[in-house]
Amino acid sequence: MAERVVLAYSGGLDTSVCIGWIAEETGAEVVAVAVDVGQGGEDLDVIRKRALACGAVEAEVADAKDEFADEYCLPAIKANALYMDRYPLVSALSRPTIVKHLVDAAHKHGATTVAHGCTGKGNDQVRFEAGISSLAPDLKCIAPVRDYAMTRDKAIAFCEDKGLPIATTKKSPYSIDQNVFGRAVETGFLEDIWNAPVEDVYEYTENPATPREADEVIVTFEAGVPVALDGKPVTVLQAIQQLNERAGAQGVGRIDMVEDRLVGIKSREVYESPGGIALITAHQELENVTVERELARYKRQIEQRWAELVYDGLWFSPLKRALDGFIDEANEHVSGDIRMTLHGGRAVVTGRRSQQSLYDFNLATYDSGDTFDQSMSKGFIELFGMSSKIAAKRDLAG
Repeated sequence: MAERVVLAYSGGLDTSVCIGWIAEETGAEVVAVAVDVGQGGEDLDVIRKRALACGAVEAEVADAKDEFADEYCLPAIKANALYMDRYPLVSALSRPTIVKHLVDAAHKHGATTVAHGCTGKGNDQVRFEAGISSLAPDLKCIAPVRDYAMTRDKAIAFCEDKGLPIATTKKSPYSIDQNVFGRAVETGFLEDIWNAPVEDVYEYTENPATPREADEVIVTFEAGVPVALDGKPVTVLQAIQQLNERAGAQGVGRIDMVEDRLVGIKSREVYESPGGIALITAHQELENVTVERELARYKRQIEQRWAELVYDGLWFSPLKRALDGFIDEANEHVSGDIRMTLHGGRAVVTGRRSQQSLYDFNLATYDSGDTFDQSMSKGFIELFGMSSKIAAKRDLAG
């Protein structure tokens, strides 16, 4: 039996060409695997048939939208995960979802190798290969664009020479990756970091400068999980989808940043994540109400490290798994409602309520009914500042 390679298949020109290219370069049979994480576009069955027409011996497609939302986006919401305090890990979250399906397919079809379409400059090559090696250390990885110099010109020529059933239309000026949690745009004129984005860069969000009525939404959480919008029950996927529509219509979730790639270069990226930013904003505020101070302070450190691990492709690493346990525990009491106004590109919290609230009106008020004993503060300050006071006396005496 010939060796088999499982290919991460999108249905586009590059990965369609990869099927025959890999067969010629390695002599192996190719099994194409396409995973739907809410990226939109063509029907999965159309993609499956195209893979077979391009020479795949088997083709699998998986509707993983709910899996992606529940097992990958939800942990990011619970972690308030924003790489470099801004990027909600749109692409980084989808890669381990796809990796899991690639590894399952490799085991099912007896493949020895997994292939992907990444270049040698980006983060995704690391996310795919580090993820695959964590789940299946015995599998090898190849990347035709990187390993066999499969340029776009060569891909088009190969496609035309073999008569593959895929259009070789003019390439978009942008490199775009999208899923239900958001959209990432790079290259083209955006590579000059002085150039401002133009409106045609955006698809998930409307122009926030356009005058329109504001939208008010109430997000309900149970133990950190969004379970209802305006009192109507939703799955995690539905919460993301509905807020993509509502927050996107208000221009919420646009991000233009220069980020530090894992491979050591800085890259200009434009992101859209209306549902992701709205949910993280609401979740952060509910944590402010329900999470004890020292736990909240420490969690902020954990959130940054968690985001870095996921960005760097270490979703399946021991440290990431251990931090997941901490984050779940920290979300135990994150239940309640957050009211937000979506308008002008921003999601602004205007109200909070929770049966798990640590906010005590009688302690916080300055009006009659105040139960805070202010007389305790003088002695507390004396003790709190004592070590600094002693050191200051020494320093002044010296």
